[in-house]
Amino acid sequence: MKRHARTLICGLLLALSAPAAALDAQSAPPALAPPALSPPPLAPPPDVAFGAYQRGDYQLAMREAKKRVADDPKDTAALALIGRLYAEGAGVARDRKQAIEWFRRAAETGGAQGAYLYGAALLSDSPGAKTRETARAYLEKAAAQNYAAAINLLGEMALDNNGVFADFERAAEYFRRAAELGDTDAKYALGELYKHGKGVAKDDGEAAVWFKSAAADDHAGAMVELAILEFNGSGVERDPAGAVKLFRKAAELGNAIAQNRLAYILAQGSGVEKNLAEAVQWRDRARAAGLLDARLDLLLNDKGAGKTPAAPKPQTR
Repeated sequence: MKRHARTLICGLLLALSAPAAALDAQSAPPALAPPALSPPPLAPPPDVAFGAYQRGDYQLAMREAKKRVADDPKDTAALALIGRLYAEGAGVARDRKQAIEWFRRAAETGGAQGAYLYGAALLSDSPGAKTRETARAYLEKAAAQNYAAAINLLGEMALDNNGVFADFERAAEYFRRAAELGDTDAKYALGELYKHGKGVAKDDGEAAVWFKSAAADDHAGAMVELAILEFNGSGVERDPAGAVKLFRKAAELGNAIAQNRLAYILAQGSGVEKNLAEAVQWRDRARAAGLLDARLDLLLNDKGAGKTPAAPKPQTR
């Protein structure tokens, strides 16, 4: 979560200035206050536990986090990190119950991060109505502290709406609030609502604004949606070349829909030079991800791009 510091500069020189009439050629400059002798504030110590987690040294991360909790049972960041390690099975056996318990302890400290993680964890396994309400309560605690991810998740809950008709208007309010706080998923979701006219008036131009913002955060799905708008000139100026760039970037990020669309474009030479060999490569990557498209196969076969490969076998566990 990004925090932006603001520095306030005071006009101290005004207080040090002599009256205007005294500032002639013979006047001595005003005396300046002596420099402060107190040392600058020390930088906060490095977060050894989280640093170890980022490096992949999960056992060290766990030891350091538990050491901090022993010193301070209300160390929210350390409690949340332990929960994350159990949730991910990082350095320890994956244990959902342990993860939820550590997230609960983090949430009880009153911090937004702990409340969000606990609420999200409670929602992770199709919970019953009572558990959902508990999760909502903690997410709302985090949302009250402007924790964007929690606000976005409340928007997703409004779309699900306990299995009844989706509350699109309420979802749009949550997504907008989270998007304005910088949440990438919320930007994408809000763009989708504008594209389809759900909870807000249909507006491809407004959808493009939010897709573009999410795409700038490397959201592959938003890149695909923005590329479609640009390719068709819907809500934005038509830009096939720019659309191809977006499809390619999303495809390289592993988005199967982008890989499929890029294969079509390369096979047809739409907005880019025709390249059947590369089209086949992207078609095959989309197929490997599970996106089968008989129409694309036929198009490539008709153009002499080779036989359609066998459908990938489902993975066994």
